[in-house]
Order: sequence, then structure tokens, then C-alpha cells
Amino acid sequence: MKVQILTLSAVLMLGNLFAQTITNYTTTDGLLSDNVLCVSVDGSNTLWFGTQMGVSVYDGVNWSSHTTATDPGLVDNNIQAIYSATNGDVWVGTDFGASIFNGSSWTTYTSVDGLGNDVVKCVSEDQDGHIWFGTNNGASEFDGANWVSYGTAQGLPFGGVNSITLHSNGDLWMGTGLSGVMVFNGTSFTGISSVDGLLDDRIRAIAIDAQNNKWVGTSQGVSVFDNSDTFSGNHTTMFSLPAPDTLNPVEDVKIDGQGNIWVGVYVDYLVTVGGVCAYNGNQWVEYHVADGLVGPVVRALAIDSNDDVWVATSTGVSKIHDPTVGLESPLEMVSFELYPNPVTDVLYVSITELSNQKHIALYDASMQLVTEKCIASDQDNVTLSLMELSSGVYFVRYGTQIKKLIINK
Repeated sequence: MKVQILTLSAVLMLGNLFAQTITNYTTTDGLLSDNVLCVSVDGSNTLWFGTQMGVSVYDGVNWSSHTTATDPGLVDNNIQAIYSATNGDVWVGTDFGASIFNGSSWTTYTSVDGLGNDVVKCVSEDQDGHIWFGTNNGASEFDGANWVSYGTAQGLPFGGVNSITLHSNGDLWMGTGLSGVMVFNGTSFTGISSVDGLLDDRIRAIAIDAQNNKWVGTSQGVSVFDNSDTFSGNHTTMFSLPAPDTLNPVEDVKIDGQGNIWVGVYVDYLVTVGGVCAYNGNQWVEYHVADGLVGPVVRALAIDSNDDVWVATSTGVSKIHDPTVGLESPLEMVSFELYPNPVTDVLYVSITELSNQKHIALYDASMQLVTEKCIASDQDNVTLSLMELSSGVYFVRYGTQIKKLIINK
């Protein structure tokens, strides 16, 4: 079902002209499967989704699909990576090789043809239009006729390549599974690891902004390297998680046309928590299921030419339209404070500006009401017992104001 939702951020902004909406898409709308593993946007703003059951295509109005049943040239339905090339071709990567769609038919390539390994983790493109594949044991380059593969013998470490990003100077920045970043200048590889400032050597994604800063998504957060490739800082808690999951495992990193950094975060240790956060250079803004996202298990991000952000999850796709990254409305006023936050068993709510509302309401991360408490019109302090609640992200609402609460047991 497609659901258009006025997000919590938009509610707080009380009609702000720039309030965003989140639209969700599932199998009811046309997706082959709600388990979406990857996403790419082509030059016409058509979205290509790699799902567990094939490729779904959305042009903004109509849906179409490609599966091994309808398209014999497609190697497999479980699509792990997808990429729209500058020439209009669409490539997919699977556990059994890679396939290309030229607009009318699919052609498959495997290790028999020259692909270094059939387990393809990512697909990208260099400045010459050559297609690059990160595989389970390295990287492969395809110029349309010939294959060249790179592995441990050529300087890549063991552990495979999870992401490949083109630098404006022509270098390729490769995120490896176990050994940090490898930079390929066309001839040799140079490594960047935790010794150089990386939070963790398990790299999930890399994005490079207009100033040539590199935003490296790791299993513990984002590390930033400047235009001279010098470490300049880490971001570890841009998305709120319950303890002990305070560090942010990054699934994807993208940069929009305004230079905002978008990061997908997901963790499933003890609890399942995830979402999207965006950085405008000064502060991080978070988007949770409670804000309208279709699900917490974020897999990948894509940004179209309108700067709409597309979020692929295990339960469908969300489109964040007109995102308000860091915009603050003068109409938004703080009406209560929570302490302590994070909290264990007892929460104190201090009301600094009274509302006509007669209730304090507590919601879980899926925005289901957990409990509420009646308050008197002149009451300025409320106590909530949380002893029966488990650790996680919650939201407290009073009047038009909503605040995030972390419960740590």
C-alpha cells in the first residue's frame, strides 16, 4: 500500500513551507518483493530496485519488473547490487554473476567469461565508462569487450570489495570487507586503514562530495578524509540507538545536490533499530519509522535529480520528498524536557510551557502508543514509570511537541 505521511518533523514545523512528506511503496503498489536489497536511479529519474525476487522499475507513474521467468538472460532473481550506467545500460550483481540490460534484453557474465568471482557485491563505473564490479575476492573491470580482474596478487587484500566510488581525479576508492579503503590510480593500490583514522576496517560505502571530502561508511560510523586524503574526523552517533549499540553501523552513504550527507544505519544486535540520518555540515537530522519510514532495516539509498531520497528496506521502499535537513521553524518552541535521557526505569517530564493537551503520551519506535498519563492544567512535572519497558528508541508527545527518548536497561 502506498501511504503518504506528514512526518513528525513536519508536524513540529506547523505548516512550514518546506515540510517534507514520506511516501511508502510495497508489493501492493508494484514491487516484486518488499525485501529490497539495492536501488539505483537513472538519467530519466526512473528508479531501479533490486529485490529478493527480481528487478522492479518505477518511472514515477508505472511499475514494471524483470525476473528469470520473464527475462531468460537475467542470471538470478536475488539482486544484490544494481547500477544505472551513463550510457543507459543497467547492471545487476548477484551471487551467481552479473547481468546487463540494454533496454530490450539481458546478457549474463560469469567467471567463465572473465568476471573475477561470481559473487558480486557492488557495481560502479570509471571516467572512461568502464564498468567495475566489487566481488567476493577483489574487483573486476569490463570495457565492453575485455575483462581485467584484481585480487591479492595485484595488491587488493583478502576479504572482497563492498563498494567502488569514482574520484574526480579518476582514482577509484574501494571499500573492502576487512581491510579498510584501497585507492586505485589505474596502476597500483594505496591502502587507508584504522591506523590512518578509520573507525573500522569493515567498509560498507564511500561517497565523495564536491570539495573532494571522502565520507567513508564503516561498521561503526562514518570517517571523513579531506581533499588531501588526510583524516579529518569521525561521526559515530549521528543516529540514536539504545545501548550497547551506540556506534552506528552504516549501510550506505549518499550526497544530495545541496551537499547534504545521507547515511543509512541499521543494527540488529539485541534489538532491531535503523533509519536514515542527514548532515548539513552543522547538525544531524534523523528519520525513524516513527517519522514515516516503511521499516527500520535500511539496505541502500539513492537520490534523484529532485533531491528526493529513496530508501530501500526489508519491508518496502520510502521516498523522502523535500527533506528539511537542519531547517528550523520559528514556530517550534520547546514545551517540555525529559530527564534523564537516556533513562532506565523512571522518567521525569518537566513542562516548561503548558499546552491545552491533558495527556503525556509515550510511543514505541513504530509509533504505537505504549502508555499515556493524564495531567492537570497547571501541572508542570510528571513522572512516568518505565520499569516494564525494554531497551529501545521511544517518543514522548505533549501538545504538538515530540521528543525522542532512549531507554537503556
